[in-house]
Amino acid sequence: MATTTPAAPPVPAPARAPRTAPARRTRRSGWWLPYALLAPAVLLELLIHLVPMLTGIWMSFTQLTRFTLRDWTSAPWVGLRNYQVALDVDGAVGRALLESFAVTCAYTLLVVGTAWVLGMAAAVALQRPFRGRSLFRTLFLVPYALPVYAGIVTWNFMLQRDTGVINHLLVENLGVLDDRPFWLIGGNAFASVVVVATWRLWPFAFLMLTAGLQSVPDDVYEAAAMDGAHAFRSWWSITLPMLRPVNLVLVLVMFLWVFNDFTTPYVLFGTAQPPAGDLISFHIYNASFLTWNFGAGAAMSVLLLLFLLLVTGVYLITLNRRSRRA
Repeated sequence: MATTTPAAPPVPAPARAPRTAPARRTRRSGWWLPYALLAPAVLLELLIHLVPMLTGIWMSFTQLTRFTLRDWTSAPWVGLRNYQVALDVDGAVGRALLESFAVTCAYTLLVVGTAWVLGMAAAVALQRPFRGRSLFRTLFLVPYALPVYAGIVTWNFMLQRDTGVINHLLVENLGVLDDRPFWLIGGNAFASVVVVATWRLWPFAFLMLTAGLQSVPDDVYEAAAMDGAHAFRSWWSITLPMLRPVNLVLVLVMFLWVFNDFTTPYVLFGTAQPPAGDLISFHIYNASFLTWNFGAGAAMSVLLLLFLLLVTGVYLITLNRRSRRA
């Protein structure tokens, strides 16, 4: 007789655990420390840069002159009148500002271009090791290491007409000139301020480009030399492309520094600057503190800020587009 095995009892399904609410993230101890460390820098940035900038923008819409300076918070509101006067090229103020802007553009182009060429030439010349390279690097960085005021005052003494070393060298020693020219007044003032600013700036370009050349491997130059590439070809095809990121930042920084340069013309010429050396930052200073028209000077400063922001924005957008295409 056949026997049947009893069926196994059904296995009960495991009970589901009840859903619990997700645990809230508890802040770890010391979470406030980064914010506390950043707070002094943020506050100082607001006090040193943002607050004066906003105050200057407010001043540009007021008639803040010597007559309203004592109670400057209640200066009459004039709206865009200061901007209209500054941009009116038919008026005396607007024409003088336009001439100063043109002088500053030429000054910036010459100083930045010459400083970059000298810095690049020195960096490439001192790229390969040789005896005395450290000495030359140190000497080239002396103008950048000197205090700004001391260096420009020294140039002021050297460029004096009767007692300056420059005229003594050109007239008495070399005989290049027959008469002692005026270097700090007249048309020669532009050449003087360009030379002094270039002397101050080119060591910075040399330092940045020298640092950038350290990342270029020597194997690339050796391979190019084996292929028959001469020195200029190696510089054009290897050095310049490899230094492109450095040059992008370097040119922008030097442009902003030079276009806003106030120390060089102020120390070199004093308050009575010649028209050939009338840079725009110095022109705005004179428009504010010599004529006591702080509203007009603030409007010129805001226009300068907008121009620099526009140039910087166009420069960065153009470079980003080119890098994406590449």
